Amino acid sequence: MPVPDAPVTGAHARPTPPGTPGPARPSRLDPAVAARLRRGPDGLVVAVVRQHDTGEVLMVAWMDDEALHRTLTTGRATYWSRSRREYWVKGATSGHHQHVRSVALDCDGDALLVSVDQVGGACHTGERTCFFTELPVTAGGEPA
Repeated sequence: MPVPDAPVTGAHARPTPPGTPGPARPSRLDPAVAARLRRGPDGLVVAVVRQHDTGEVLMVAWMDDEALHRTLTTGRATYWSRSRREYWVKGATSGHHQHVRSVALDCDGDALLVSVDQVGGACHTGERTCFFTELPVTAGGEPA
C-alpha cells in the first residue's frame, strides 16, 4: 500500500499558543492519542524501534503526529526526517522494510516503542542495528 509523502490536505493541526510544543504539520492522528503525546519543541516524539520477537533494539528515529498516524494505519514504519524535513517510510528506497507489530507509548507520553519485523538491516550503514559500536565501561563498583 503506497503511503503519500505529501502534506495532508483538509486536515488541521490543533491550535496551540506560540511556544507550546505541538504538532508542526497537519495530521489525521486520533485526537485522543494526540492528547497523550508530550512532544519536544520541534513537535517530535522519539521512537525506539526494536525487533518484535527478540527485543533487539534496532534504531531510534523521530515521529510527529502524522508519522505516528501513518505508522498505525498502514503497518509500515513512517518517520519524520529532521535533516530532510520530510516523511520517510523505512525501506522505501533501501528495501529494508519495517513491518509494524505494535506501538506503545511510555508513561510520560514522550517516547514511543515501535515493535517491528525488520527485513534486512535497520541502520542506514546496512548493519542489522544502529547500535553496533560498543563503548568501554570502566565503572569501579560491582552491581548491587
